[in-house]
Amino acid sequence: MADLNDAQNEAIKYIDGPCLVLAGAGSGKTRVITQKIAYLIQQCNTPAHKIVALTFTNKAAREMKSRVSQIIKGSQSRGLTVSTFHNLGLKIIRSECKKLGLKSGFSIFDAQDSGQLIKELLLRDHDDAADLVQLLQSQISSWKNDLVRPSEAISYAKDSNELMAATVYEHYDRHLRAYNAVDFDDLILLPTLLFKDDPSVLERWQNRVHYMLVDEYQDTNTSQYLLVKLLTGVRCCFTVVGDDDQSIYSWRGARPENLALLASDYPKLKVIKLEQNYRSTRTILAAANHVIKNNPHVFEKRLWSELGVGDEIRIIQCKNEDQEAERTASALMSHKLRYNCHFQDYAILYRGNFQSRIIELKLQQLQIPYHVSGGTAFFSRAEVKDTLAYLRLVFNPDDDNAFLRIVNTPRREIGSSTLLKLGEYAQSRETSLFQASQEFGLQQILNQRNLERLLRFVHWIEKTQQNFETNCPAKAMKEMVDDTGYEAWLFEQNKNAKAAERKMENIQQLIDTVEKMTKKAEEEGDEASLKDIVNKLILRDLLEQQEEANDLDRVQLMTLHASKGLEFPYVFLIGMEEELLPHRNSIEENTIEEERRLFYVGITRAQRQLTLSLTSQRKTYGETSKTIPSRFLDELPEEGVIWENKDQPKPEEEKKAIAQTHLSHIRSLLGEGS
Repeated sequence: MADLNDAQNEAIKYIDGPCLVLAGAGSGKTRVITQKIAYLIQQCNTPAHKIVALTFTNKAAREMKSRVSQIIKGSQSRGLTVSTFHNLGLKIIRSECKKLGLKSGFSIFDAQDSGQLIKELLLRDHDDAADLVQLLQSQISSWKNDLVRPSEAISYAKDSNELMAATVYEHYDRHLRAYNAVDFDDLILLPTLLFKDDPSVLERWQNRVHYMLVDEYQDTNTSQYLLVKLLTGVRCCFTVVGDDDQSIYSWRGARPENLALLASDYPKLKVIKLEQNYRSTRTILAAANHVIKNNPHVFEKRLWSELGVGDEIRIIQCKNEDQEAERTASALMSHKLRYNCHFQDYAILYRGNFQSRIIELKLQQLQIPYHVSGGTAFFSRAEVKDTLAYLRLVFNPDDDNAFLRIVNTPRREIGSSTLLKLGEYAQSRETSLFQASQEFGLQQILNQRNLERLLRFVHWIEKTQQNFETNCPAKAMKEMVDDTGYEAWLFEQNKNAKAAERKMENIQQLIDTVEKMTKKAEEEGDEASLKDIVNKLILRDLLEQQEEANDLDRVQLMTLHASKGLEFPYVFLIGMEEELLPHRNSIEENTIEEERRLFYVGITRAQRQLTLSLTSQRKTYGETSKTIPSRFLDELPEEGVIWENKDQPKPEEEKKAIAQTHLSHIRSLLGEGS
């Protein structure tokens, strides 16, 4: 701890009460958290199993665990909890499932599962259900984040859409319980409500938590705030680390005002500011400070650095998005060739994913390797998850989550009311949905037609099981998909035929891969079952994603939201125009402050050099229209900022860079042909 600055040292050693560490961008907040965990265990003799550290992503939790393990060795760290909020919530629910009216082995619905259930509930009364699902799903999620129970939602409804959402919420919640399932938001909501309603359970969990640390506190929602408050109880022994200037997730329930609420709820709150930045030059920080001061603040702070003045910030004005993409790509290549940098040193940031397309084309033309963050992983695609859910149910008929995912996908006219009755019956019999479907007692609950539809599906699964036992896996998979009518259903669901074709190609890719792996297993004398092969396939996909993430020598393309927590020596931030940044929705809804924080996040990703760009006109939805420079450009300081006019000729070094790139490409082609 000798090389920590004074503020970091103070934050680590203060353990006498509630503590808010106001950590500016690049100020070493993760180090403070990990060192404080070590300090609590090694210097304060706090048992590791009594310490809980929370963050928001699995990646951040893994990084924190890794850093702690480098400091604390052996048995000292045994029992330490470092996890996401949702993993902690899951742990509590598993421990208290009886109190919550759940059976062990409950299912967890992801966003797709939840959307499908809401869609089923709506189809009875609304032909345009698909258009409503996302709206209702978002509203229900918002209510859950704000601790609004299904029975209370109707009193919160402000218009006809919210009134409908309140009705759907009640039905949706009843179906979840009947299915012995919870959704993602329930992982926080249910423990928090349980602690509020049952003091004895709360006391038991409070005794397990003697000290709590929370990262990215500005991103907490109402239920997460209360969960922390309840768990820390009268001890009030906690440290939360956050930055109100980097709160950019209000659209998913985050409340930066929770930082101010802390000061109100805890009058003895100790506030420690980390203002020394170890990432960026003074010029970049001056721009960030100048912009963000236009937002109101409960806690004032000003970033500073000892890394020198650094390069000036360039603002490039372009005629249109084509020229913007060309100038960005050529400036990047010119800089790389001139200073012998790596491609991994560069990031191109933007407000919306659609902005990446033209940039990608220009990078490809110049043979510049790049990686677009935020793409959908193969095994996260709905059609792949559906196919795997069929396989899961074939191999394990007791998998209720898989059953619910595909029992009506494609539609088999097995409605939500049928599934609700089936779920309630299965719970009363303490058996799976699949097994309950075949029990004699179900005849007393379902009418003959609905029972026949259900049994038709069950018997088809059993027939498919037999097919897998007698046929090769790839052939059985192909027949399974054909039997379901999934391809025809995809074309019904997707107005764009090409989109449906791409989805079928993904399923075929899955089947082809299984076939290759089966042949390889046979050649190696490995009697692997299809279940083993699918598990290996998922593991291989995860490992390939990790390898891809470790293949760093590529330019990184990502949205401003995705860039939070990252840093790059050289950053290009494109599309600095009104209705892009700030976004049109924020202008209409008067939420400019969050857009300004988003720009602040973009600025502070840059370590050495920042380049901004804008266009005079831009094509949107096929129409070209004039643009207006972003208001945030006027908030930049005059000193340290250079404007490059669109009419100026392209710098000579950029022309040379393009010529040299083309020459290298020709040489590589000649080399391949020789």
